[in-house]
Amino acid sequence: MASEGLHEPAELLGPQTIDYHRAMTSLCEELEAIDWYDQRVKATGDASLAAVLAHNRDEEKEHAAMTLEWLRRRDAALDANLRKYLFTTAPVTEVEATAGGADGGGGPAAPGGLGTGSLGIGSLRGQE
Repeated sequence: MASEGLHEPAELLGPQTIDYHRAMTSLCEELEAIDWYDQRVKATGDASLAAVLAHNRDEEKEHAAMTLEWLRRRDAALDANLRKYLFTTAPVTEVEATAGGADGGGGPAAPGGLGTGSLGIGSLRGQE
């Protein structure tokens, strides 16, 4: 299998879902690499090795950001949540209340069925 960790048979998922999974897996790997390099930077007593490892760690941060942006462009719910929480100044746990909603940033699903849209619960209550 080209990408480990699929929970459903690949032939049932389609190419967009497989690519999305590849990106998610890659993002996880980049974040793990950042953590590992950071631990090594903190653990070494050699300043020149620490500088090399810190440089490598920061390259992984660039890779993670690029992959996250690729995912954001394909997932409307992820896009909405990133727009809600990133680059704010309020405490992270208070951003949702400040943003004026507790819907988790829903919104319409992205093309190809990726992302989560509104479940339409308001319409079940006679609300739009």
